Amino acid sequence: MKALNEDLGEQIVGLLPRLRRFARALTGSVQDADDLVHVAIERALSRSDQLRPDSPVSSWLFGILRNAWIDEARARSRRKRVFAPEELGESVADPSGHQHADVISVQVALARLPDEQREVVGLVLVEGLSYKEAAEIMNVPVGTVTSRLARGRDALQAMLGTEGATHASHGWPGRDTPDRR
Repeated sequence: MKALNEDLGEQIVGLLPRLRRFARALTGSVQDADDLVHVAIERALSRSDQLRPDSPVSSWLFGILRNAWIDEARARSRRKRVFAPEELGESVADPSGHQHADVISVQVALARLPDEQREVVGLVLVEGLSYKEAAEIMNVPVGTVTSRLARGRDALQAMLGTEGATHASHGWPGRDTPDRR
């Protein structure tokens, strides 16, 4: 059992950069992403007996990370219903100060996507997982991954003002590259 835990620990350490990137895509914040990765690793280590021998550790961990984010998003939603935005420290800055930016950064654009699109963009475009792997992690059909990815990619392009650009020019897999299934 100890050898299994050591091997799992080594695999987790190897996956940390990918887990952090995916967490950043979900949260839009470096600090929140680090916290989310921490929670996911704690859950993985405490539930290592649930890892199936035939299941890739990466898929298992991405699934745990995604579920931890869903839990956090629900908790945040409940907190916002309890406190008014002013009590949370929101709306402190001058709102007109946010309108001066002409170009939206990719990170900000990603954060504006609906959760379901941000997840699939993070898994497929950022982490390079196949559509099938992403579908397994998200527990949805491959066709759902394909449609969410297309909508997410189109929304990002619209927000970034790159509607005329091809997907290949961004290095994104999809319509201009072979099918990733």
